[in-house]
Amino acid sequence: MIMVDEALQAREREQNPIRVALIGAGYMGKGMARQIIQYMPGIDVVGIANRTVSLAEEVFDNCDVGESVVEVSSPDELERALANGKRVITSDPIMLAQATGVDAVLEATGEVEYGARVAIAAIEANKHLILVNAELDATVGPILKVKADKAGVIISNADGDEPGVAMNLVRFVRTIGYTPVMAGNVKGFYDPHRNPDTQEQFATAHGQRTKMVTSFADGTKLSMEASVLVNATGFSVAKRGMTGLSCDHVRDALDLYDLPALLEKPLVDFVLGAEPGSGAFVIGHCLDPDRQAYMKYFKMGEGPFHVFFRPFHLTHLEAPLSIARAVLFGDTTIAAAGAPRAEVLTYAKTDLEKGDVLDGIGGFTCYGMIDNIGPAREDDALPMGMTDGCVMRRDVARDTLITWSDVTIPPNRLIDTLRAEQDDYFS
Repeated sequence: MIMVDEALQAREREQNPIRVALIGAGYMGKGMARQIIQYMPGIDVVGIANRTVSLAEEVFDNCDVGESVVEVSSPDELERALANGKRVITSDPIMLAQATGVDAVLEATGEVEYGARVAIAAIEANKHLILVNAELDATVGPILKVKADKAGVIISNADGDEPGVAMNLVRFVRTIGYTPVMAGNVKGFYDPHRNPDTQEQFATAHGQRTKMVTSFADGTKLSMEASVLVNATGFSVAKRGMTGLSCDHVRDALDLYDLPALLEKPLVDFVLGAEPGSGAFVIGHCLDPDRQAYMKYFKMGEGPFHVFFRPFHLTHLEAPLSIARAVLFGDTTIAAAGAPRAEVLTYAKTDLEKGDVLDGIGGFTCYGMIDNIGPAREDDALPMGMTDGCVMRRDVARDTLITWSDVTIPPNRLIDTLRAEQDDYFS
């Protein structure tokens, strides 16, 4: 990150900014667009795609770009507008993701099927792809990474989101000669039965989508982010749903775990209700007595285990750094390191009956809970990222696991094709 500022300034001096296509004009899209356009020289948002085009226009209006925005509906219009220095808005994310005048695609919808189509289009067009979409990454991130590698482009989840912040810490801890044995984040609240009705007031007050806010409260987003981190680090979770132990401060995490056991089985987990209330942490280990003396002097504890943490995560401010790292240095903030090692399982949020239609992440019908990939497969668990539109084939009681055999999946979904390809590739 320290290198990125000067590299971006050089691109600005050369009048050759990194050209970004933003997919999604929601809460995070709005914040990231303004950050890039107003505060980050050397990088620019040249186009925004959103299903409701007027919202894309509002995002550019919020960035104070004047009258340089045009709506386009064909590739020729798009390319001509970009060549003439215009910014574009469109309802067609595939067209924008594949535009010649685009260096990187920033996918910020949080939608799995929609995001999958954008991801494939971007990779096939040899564009670097940054995801502010842990839901997609947790579901088919490993196979998308395979495809990106073959295409010679970077795919990465974003800095500023908890998995990216945690992975930065993991890399830092390794770089200074410590062994990471746990990584995770701080969660302030968790109730798996929260739904769009209970979260509507909060979502409205903060200008966010109700389903997205619900996914934060019911733990689904937490499990998605943890799955991304597991797949990147090769760590495990201690049990289904993680332990989620409570403590006063994240530094107290050392008192919560069997630390020697972490040397044999590093974990991803979260601490609940701990100060500083946000951010990510890593537990690192080193037996060197000389280093332990220095760490004690620097008030990092007795050792040989130490907690390294960052007390904030600022997604809208930091995600653009992942774009720069990818384009300028070929560096990945966080992505799957190989075969999937975790799965986000689907549980009934309420009593479900045959014929009920699952409404996906952040809805009324189900919530997600992480587990290691082995137990998930043994239980034939339906991945939470693939629930939207599935129809129940039988009754399932509240807080019961929903399996593949319990549902009929909707037809013609790309996510099912990618998932089958992922299962076959890593079989």
